[in-house]
This record gives sequence, structure tokens and C-alpha cells, in this order.
Amino acid sequence: QVQLVESGGGLMQAGGSLRLSCAASGSRFSFNAMGWSRQAPGKQRELVATITTGGSTNYADSVKGRFTISRDNAQSTVYLQMNSLKPEDTAVYYCYTEAARDGFTVNYWGQGTQVTVSS
Repeated sequence: QVQLVESGGGLMQAGGSLRLSCAASGSRFSFNAMGWSRQAPGKQRELVATITTGGSTNYADSVKGRFTISRDNAQSTVYLQMNSLKPEDTAVYYCYTEAARDGFTVNYWGQGTQVTVSS
């Protein structure tokens, strides 16, 4: 099985910064694309940012220029640096990974970490 352990959420004032971390583990798994999504109350889940093992990134338009995704392949860890936070960034943030083993690829999601941005 794959485990994703998230950390770094919390309460921040608008304009501030937070950094989320997510460490993936699982026997004999390799972790291909990794990323973050978020879900605000009453809204659909939104894909925030993704990163491949080669470092190619994609961002939602709502976070471009403010958020930066990165990863440490040796530690199977993905990070989300969130700057210039806005109240509309308030959501539960979920880490995910495409985990591969024995020719199969399965998506796994973390439990989520709350980010609250006050105005």
C-alpha cells in the first residue's frame, strides 16, 4: 500500500505564506507525477499543481505566479510553497501521486490538510 503524509497547513493572514509537504511511501512503488488539489466548502475539488519526476510543472490559473510546486525524488516528497495567500485559497489541500508497481499505476490521495486564510 501507499501512504501519503501531509503537513504544513494552518491559519495565515492574507498576503502571508505557507509551505505544504507530502511524503509518499510504499514498498516497491515508484512515484510518477505528484501534485496537490484543494476543496473549499461547497465547491468542487480543484487541481492546484502537478509535477512530473522530470520536474515539469502545471498550475491552475488561480494560483499561477503565487504557488510553486517542487519535489525531492530521493525522498519521494512533494512541496507546495504558497505565497501571497488570499482568503479564496482557504480549502482542504490534498496531496496525490501516481504510484507504479509491477506494470500497474494507481492514483493515491492523502488525508488532506486545512489551509485557512483570513482577510
